[in-house]
Amino acid sequence: MLGTLLACKDVKVNSTATVRIVESDSGYVVLRNGKPFEIKGASGTANFKTLHEAGGTCLRIWDTTHLQQILDSAHANNIAIIAGLPLQNSHQVDFYNDPVKVSRQFLKFQSIVDRHKNHPALLMWCLGNELDFPHKPSYNNFYDGFNAITKMIRQLDPNHPVTTTVMNFNRKYITNIQLRCDLDLISFNIFSNLRLLRSDLKSFSWFWNGPYMLLEWGTDGPWAGTQITAWGAFIENPSKKKADVILKRYKQDMPLEDPRLVGNFIFFWGSKQETTHTWFSMFDESGRKTEPVAIMKSVWTGKPPQDSYPQIRYMLLNNKGAADNILLNPGQTMLPELVMYEKDSISFVKWGIYREDWYKEDGQNNTRKLMPLDGKVEPGGKLTAQFEAPREEGPYRIFAEIYNYNGNFATCNTPFYVVNAP
Repeated sequence: MLGTLLACKDVKVNSTATVRIVESDSGYVVLRNGKPFEIKGASGTANFKTLHEAGGTCLRIWDTTHLQQILDSAHANNIAIIAGLPLQNSHQVDFYNDPVKVSRQFLKFQSIVDRHKNHPALLMWCLGNELDFPHKPSYNNFYDGFNAITKMIRQLDPNHPVTTTVMNFNRKYITNIQLRCDLDLISFNIFSNLRLLRSDLKSFSWFWNGPYMLLEWGTDGPWAGTQITAWGAFIENPSKKKADVILKRYKQDMPLEDPRLVGNFIFFWGSKQETTHTWFSMFDESGRKTEPVAIMKSVWTGKPPQDSYPQIRYMLLNNKGAADNILLNPGQTMLPELVMYEKDSISFVKWGIYREDWYKEDGQNNTRKLMPLDGKVEPGGKLTAQFEAPREEGPYRIFAEIYNYNGNFATCNTPFYVVNAP
């Protein structure tokens, strides 16, 4: 099991591997081609050149879509890849009780591992994302399927370690991984609870004291602790506030001094739809950067940020803020205004009104960016605009993306609700 594998000074499994994890006098170290490899990581799928220029060394991806292209692009930019194998989660009991489906999943991953195992950009395999590791006997088939895949990877590709991720520091899951699985290290996705990680690690070190990574961390997500409107819409911070949270979280909450921590990955190095198209996105779809990119470049290189970024304090909509539960009538005049921290040289502001994307009957996030219902671009330093509220009743957001002349930008949005008069 994991604790046994890592108890010695040099991990015996994969002892002749291209990549392996060893324990030295100063802590755990990732060796790549026999040399220590410092992971300065991001979770995303693109912007390899920018990652390298910012001082990053590794990108974590979640699935095998376009894996060959991603590995090739990463190698061209001197970036290593932690490749995700999108394993069905344990709660899919019917799936794991079906030998045909389990076999099909196994053979798919077997083909992928065999095809890409010798790529020079590959660093590790990550089996699943935010998996649950329950203890009940009804989940035995899940563990059988999970362990069959890890065993297959070790046989086909002894050159690359295997990990998995769980959400937050879950003692029950860690215990079951230790007792029932065979991994080289455990990885976590932790956001607001990162402040608890030091104490969690210390209190559970009597049972598990092996290496770990943070494969996702960053600004607060739309969950516990986030303000919401009366109709349930999450209130998103402007990008300046996100940058401040990321810097504070890295400097104060990240256990950088812990010899067990072998890498951490900021989320999200790219542009994605998750609650909104700006919530976690550190880039726009054209690869232009927000201030969190500069924060990560600063912590990776040890140098203060050089580029300037627009810095939005907040948006007002008809003189009300996002937390004021803004109700509008259909067709009512909308006068949004951006309040800045300081004057900046603004190239243009892109405004857009979108339907709200906060509610899903199946609980799954939409991953496809929504199309704006209305939008406009205001040139120069103009920080105001004028719209008519949508005619259909329901929840919406108005977004602003403000760009300066070097191509960097900032984001802000405000939820509002259109109410039809009785």
